[in-house]
Order: sequence, then C-alpha cells, then structure tokens
Amino acid sequence: MTTQSKGTALITGASTGIGAVYAHRLAKRGYDLILVARNRDRLRDMASRLTAETGRTIEAIAADLNDKADLARVEEVLRSDASITLLVNNAGVGGTAPLLGSDIDKMEQMINLNVVALTRLTYAVVPGLVARGGGAIINIASIVAVAPEILNGVYGGSKAFVLAFSQSLKHELADKNINIQAVMPGATATDFWGIAGTPVEHLPTEIVMSAEDMVDAALAGFDQGELATIPALPDYAQWQAYESARQAMMPNLSRTKPADRYHVGPAA
Repeated sequence: MTTQSKGTALITGASTGIGAVYAHRLAKRGYDLILVARNRDRLRDMASRLTAETGRTIEAIAADLNDKADLARVEEVLRSDASITLLVNNAGVGGTAPLLGSDIDKMEQMINLNVVALTRLTYAVVPGLVARGGGAIINIASIVAVAPEILNGVYGGSKAFVLAFSQSLKHELADKNINIQAVMPGATATDFWGIAGTPVEHLPTEIVMSAEDMVDAALAGFDQGELATIPALPDYAQWQAYESARQAMMPNLSRTKPADRYHVGPAA
C-alpha cells in the first residue's frame, strides 16, 4: 500500500552516499522524488529500484551543478514544479589538504558547488514554497562549519556559509511555514573522503558514522524541529550553549565607540 504523498522532494547529489540514503528514507516517508546527480545510469537504476520498492513517482535529472547550464535547468525545475515541498541541498565536495597544498582552481570549484549552487537552488525554490504556504529545506553542512581547523579551510569556510545561510533563512522565513535545517555530520562512511584526498579507511573507526545512521539521526532532528542537527553530538545542551553565547553577543557587536579594552580615546 502506497503511503499518502507528502509532495515532491528534490535531492542533489542523490546517486551515492548521504544523498542516496535520503532518497530511500524520503520515498519511504511518502515523498515523490526528483534525484539530481551527474551519473545518469546510476540515477536511473536507483529510480527504478525505489519506484518498485515504494510505489513513489521518481524522476532522475543528470546534471553537474558546477556547470552553469545544468544548474540553470535544475533551478527552473524548482521554480516551475508546484509539487515540490522539500529541497535537500546535499551535493558538495570537500578537501583535506591544507591551504598551501591545495589547488586554487579546485578550491574555486568547491566554493561554486558548496556555496553558489546551494544558494541559487534555494533562491529558486523559496518563492514557490512561500506562495504554496510552506515546505522545507535541508542543507547538508558539516561539523567543520563550527570547527574549521579540522580540515581544509576553504571547505570549512564553505560549510560555515551553509550554516549561516540556514540561520538567516530560518530568521527571514519564520512566518512563512518553511522549515529550515542545517545538518552537520562528522566523518561519514561515503566516497566523499576518497574524493577529498583521504580515504575513509585511513580515519579512526571510532569517529566514522554510517551514512544510514547519519541520515536517520538527521531526519529525527528534522522531525523535532531542530535548526542545527549534529548527529554525533551526545549532549544537545552544548549546542544550545554555543548558540546562546552567540545570541548574547549580538547587542554588543555594533556600537558608537570602541570597547574600553582598546584604550581608544577621543580624536585629537
């Protein structure tokens, strides 16, 4: 028996790893799917399997989000498909090499995918969600959003953008019935690591979570209405304290005079 439809979820980076698990879990929850990734054959195989297993309607779009024409095609789908209720911005790439050991062209490609594409897709879908009275956006960030020292600094910066962008979206869309979630996984057992330069087999096993567990925890956080979900964090009060400290600084971030500790006197 087919679960009642929850609308359509568009998932980027959907052919493997975290994106593929999201596709399976969301189809089981009653979403029709639009799967976006570069590998056309893998997408079609996945779509066929999921349709047979869940009975959902599943469309595959082969697209490289670092290609402007391909990105524009996906943007147009998000603008024009009125069935879309959820966008999962999962596509992304990382890096483990330090700044001085990195290829600047590859770093630019990372920014384009992790920041520019995510932003453009979000801007494409939000007006329709607002017009239709609600929906949701799940942005896959990373623990490096708050711990940029761990991996490549450009990667950390790109994921800090995803977190800040999600926080801003949550604030701006607070009265629009649009749920925003930023997911911050730690090390996850996918081919991300090999592409980033350090195969997952080289990581300590005690820090690596399966993609299935990561997504299940992220969806539990989504159900609980969390803005920021860190699947591995045992005590959520630590995040709440971090966020409370940030909020407490806000009234003091912009003032007429420098802080007293700088001993800046009146101009001569």
